Amino acid sequence: MPLLDARHLIDGCWQPSTDGRTAASIDPATGETIGTLADGGRAEAQAAIAAARRAFDTTPWPQSPRVRQNVLLQWADRLERRTDLAALLTRENGKVLREARGEMAGAISEIRYYAGLARHMPGHFMEVEPGAYAATLREPAGVAALIIPWNAPVVLLIRALAPALAAGCATIVKPAQQTAQITAAVLQELAQVPGLPPGVLNLVCETGSDAARELVASPEVDVLSFTGSNLVGQHIMAAAAPTMKKLSLELGGKSCCLVFPDADIEATARQLAAAATIISGQQCTAARRVLVHASRLDEMKRALTQALSAIVVGPGSDEASGMGPLIDGQAVRTVDEAVQRALDECDEVLLRGGRPRGALAGGSYLTPTLVAHRDSSAFFCQEEIFGPFVVLESFDDEREAVQRANHTVYGLSASVWTADGDRALRVARALRNGTVWINDHNRLFAEAETGGYRQSGLGRLHGYEGLGDFLETKHIYRSAGVV
Repeated sequence: MPLLDARHLIDGCWQPSTDGRTAASIDPATGETIGTLADGGRAEAQAAIAAARRAFDTTPWPQSPRVRQNVLLQWADRLERRTDLAALLTRENGKVLREARGEMAGAISEIRYYAGLARHMPGHFMEVEPGAYAATLREPAGVAALIIPWNAPVVLLIRALAPALAAGCATIVKPAQQTAQITAAVLQELAQVPGLPPGVLNLVCETGSDAARELVASPEVDVLSFTGSNLVGQHIMAAAAPTMKKLSLELGGKSCCLVFPDADIEATARQLAAAATIISGQQCTAARRVLVHASRLDEMKRALTQALSAIVVGPGSDEASGMGPLIDGQAVRTVDEAVQRALDECDEVLLRGGRPRGALAGGSYLTPTLVAHRDSSAFFCQEEIFGPFVVLESFDDEREAVQRANHTVYGLSASVWTADGDRALRVARALRNGTVWINDHNRLFAEAETGGYRQSGLGRLHGYEGLGDFLETKHIYRSAGVV
């Protein structure tokens, strides 16, 4: 199989780095090199910003909603014909094919959703005094920089890029180095759509952070969208402060799943095991803490241990695999170190995971770990461990369940498991999370906004509010008088 080659896209031209630097793209399932990516930095970021600025200021793109809709629809059609992209996503990211196919389908759906919104950005018109008229209209914010993570690189790219383009922004995409190949492949399909002016779409790849720092600090970037860790999000907020640019930040999470005594423990455990190991536990909304009523604790211990143990760990390309590798060796080391510390400090080890031996030893694999613990202030109950690690806790009543679930700096997502509809709504309302699922977990839709409370981020993604992050509101006044 020929090696892949991800290059920068600047002002409509695919090109190498100015100094010729490249880096390797690695298959996390095997550790093998599958291609190279152009390794850029500040110079490439500056060129991309300049190209985006010119495109926004000098082309009709910001004032052409019908053109924008048509470009997005054609892009979706082109991606739908690329049935090979799911396999590429699995090869570079490691996730199982089922998840990769679902991600591609969700991304295509999201493009079409925002294509519809491109022609529906109404303002207001009112007579504020006799003969005096005020109009408000929504217009694109300008140049948008999008810093995309590696865990769901297609759908997380598109949930930012599609609304940015629908709004009329010119864009710069900065992907994670681990998933530069799939990002470049997806953007190649967009770059070939007629009607997209050069410079509206730019791509800058790098292994370091110089390009990202330039995007954050540049006064020519009007909006910055970032998905990633809390620590990096804090640095971005500080670095962006001098330019007062708009920020959209989706950061960490520590999703609590509250299981009440009337829930079906066996069925719930199977769903929670899947929710905890989605993308090998490398999803910010993955199930991290399972809070179960004390009367059902022993049952949940047995059921969840069994459900997690039953997950087949193996290459994402193998249809029999239920969970693939982590993204790379560094991720394995970071997660394994936290897990080992948790194993030493927890009340009870229910399932001891770790690095598998034998045929999987060459890849970035970790098997699931489950512990039980009473004190919710423990580091492994509070800190996001970005891998297949789950904490089981118990509670005595609704009030305690909510208090425990809200005992965190995060507020991204949670789930409530009960047969009592009234209880489900009471508890969902009391939880300080941007998304709460009832008898389900990890259900996300283009139409429904997601985002975090507290330290889980700023702004919203998906839905109409996701478009709003890339728009400004303008008030126009005129006094025409009366007859």
